[in-house]
Amino acid sequence: MQTQTRPAEAPAVRDHRWTALVVIAVAQLMVALDATVVNIALPTAQHALGFSDGDRAWVVTAYTTAVAGLLLLGGRVADRFGRRRAFLVGLAGFAVASALAGAATNLGLLMAGRALQGVFAAVLAPTALSLIAVTFTDGKERAKAFGVYGAVASSGAAVGLLLGGVLTEYAGWRWCLYINVAIALVAFVVGRRVLPSGDGFPESRIDVPAGLLVTAGIAAIVYACAQAASEGWTSREVIVPFLIGVLGVAGFVVHQRRSAAPVLPLWVLADRSRIGAYLAVAAAVVGSFGMFLMLTYHFQGVLGWSPIRTGLAFLPLSVAVSVGSFGLGSKLLPKVAPRALIVPGLVVAASGLLLLSGMTVDSGYLTRILPAEVLLGVGMGCVFTPAISVATSGIDRRFAGVAAATANTFMQVGGSIGTAALNSVAVAATASAGAGATALVHGFAVATTWAAVLLLAAAVAAAVLVRTPRPDPQQH
Repeated sequence: MQTQTRPAEAPAVRDHRWTALVVIAVAQLMVALDATVVNIALPTAQHALGFSDGDRAWVVTAYTTAVAGLLLLGGRVADRFGRRRAFLVGLAGFAVASALAGAATNLGLLMAGRALQGVFAAVLAPTALSLIAVTFTDGKERAKAFGVYGAVASSGAAVGLLLGGVLTEYAGWRWCLYINVAIALVAFVVGRRVLPSGDGFPESRIDVPAGLLVTAGIAAIVYACAQAASEGWTSREVIVPFLIGVLGVAGFVVHQRRSAAPVLPLWVLADRSRIGAYLAVAAAVVGSFGMFLMLTYHFQGVLGWSPIRTGLAFLPLSVAVSVGSFGLGSKLLPKVAPRALIVPGLVVAASGLLLLSGMTVDSGYLTRILPAEVLLGVGMGCVFTPAISVATSGIDRRFAGVAAATANTFMQVGGSIGTAALNSVAVAATASAGAGATALVHGFAVATTWAAVLLLAAAVAAAVLVRTPRPDPQQH
């Protein structure tokens, strides 16, 4: 009887693996879109809770800063206690935090809920990526799995803008947060049945003080970049927290060199290909957020579009990312060297940003903005799939969580610091150009130009650093 049942059980295991990928992708989408889903809802939330314009940005940065700072610690938690267990706890915690933020009666509670979302997102994100890395080992299946993940991770921000517009206009701003409760609940129930089981590695100690040190350092740098928009880059309000942040990160690195159980084993950063991949995904995220920064204000502030129309205007970007990631990246990754996808992808994405840099108040959506979205989206998709694969390949299973967390950290830091810095550049350029819509568009165009330059610099770095060879055809 046993010999008859074994062949019948094999397809079921395969089905569970791909169903598990769906659960992981849904959770990652929830984490990714939550960085932007409340953006379009902010004016409505501000009116309802009565907080000032100066406090508005903290609703976004309370989330992104917590995610960026705690991701490394979250990766170690996954390695220590088991990825399935950490994933399910992260889902449950994210649901509770979302309910708290959605029910907020003042800015303090809203910020607390958003920060708590970030804490559990910092556990979910690296756990999701490491689950894929250790579950899919076959070359073609791994490429497909990372293609799905790359499409979700890189399009989540655009999906968040669309979903935020729909929910704000038809259900109310609080549902931009409540929706996570339903998503997390479904993912939790299905995940308990299909996620691969497996114990953690008890010998993987967690250095909590080190995790808090790097969290504080990154948070201080993000705060400094955000303050530059109103205080100027050379002000004490910017220089002091920036130096504190740099010292915090430097202290973290020194501590890791001496620690017997580092949160981030520095050998993870010793591989030049992995460093190139990390820089590529960070730059790609900065590029996408540069576009969001410019176009969101252009659509609503200059053109006077509604929230839902603004969200729909970003939909082609999300589709283009999926085409680039799953349609191109995942299909070509088993056949070509990762560098052959990463470098052209960054150049194509930069060309989309450069197209936007020439935008004026009178520029049309179909003639300039839509082509720019398509170029950026396809380019980003071609970057994320191979870069994430390189970033998590060749890692001992005991450290898969921390390698995944490092990739996510670069993405989140790129989004947080990049957005704050580009916003400051845009504000300065707008002030120098005068007032009115023309000056506003000029400021965002200058910021987008700098984002394009950053992507081109990242393309050069990837060309030099990423040396992962083309996959062996015999393995496929």
